[in-house]
This record gives sequence, structure tokens and C-alpha cells, in this order.
Amino acid sequence: MPNIILEYTNSVEDRVNIQGLLEDLHQVALSCGLFQADDVKSRALRCHHWLIGEHDDSEGFIHITFEMLAGRSDEQKKSLSHELIDVLTAQAGTVKSLSVNIRDMDRGTFQKVLN
Repeated sequence: MPNIILEYTNSVEDRVNIQGLLEDLHQVALSCGLFQADDVKSRALRCHHWLIGEHDDSEGFIHITFEMLAGRSDEQKKSLSHELIDVLTAQAGTVKSLSVNIRDMDRGTFQKVLN
């Protein structure tokens, strides 16, 4: 049950193919061997307003949050994080701030309904 959430500032849209980036990040999750293909969900969220530090940063950012059910080793998560940041830097290297955060979701409290 991984979720890839790609947050980006609208200031990067003229430099980065967001749909193509999302598809390539999605492919990383599909091919890493940690998840069932039908469980991988990816989405991009555009930020219209943001602040970074104490100055106006019109350069913007791209941040990836990768949520998955707990149970993977630190080494598996580190490898996944490196693969994601490699794709991100290859396609969005002109963006000043690029980041990836891997988050474990609690298996005991996660709920899912499929209809």
C-alpha cells in the first residue's frame, strides 16, 4: 500500500515535466520488488503558495513523500529513497530544493476499503 505524493511549486512547471516525473517515480515503486503493482498509488499536488526560510524563494521546490506500511528494513527504505532522488535529480536538477521522505504507516491503524 505505498503512496507517492509529489508536491511541487507551480514555479517549476515550466522547467519540469511533472506528469513524466510522476510516471517515472511510480515505475520505481513498481520495479523495486517491495510492493504489489496494484497497490501503488501516485499523485502530484501543486502548491500555489509557499515560504522557504526568511526570503522569497521563487525557485520553488519538489518534495516527495513516500508512505508505506511498516515492515521494510532500513536498508530497503534507504535504497528506495536513493532510487527516488536519482530520478528526481535527473529530471528536475534545475530546481533548487529537491527532497524525499520515506514514512512508515502503522499497520494496526491503517484502514482500506475496496469496492
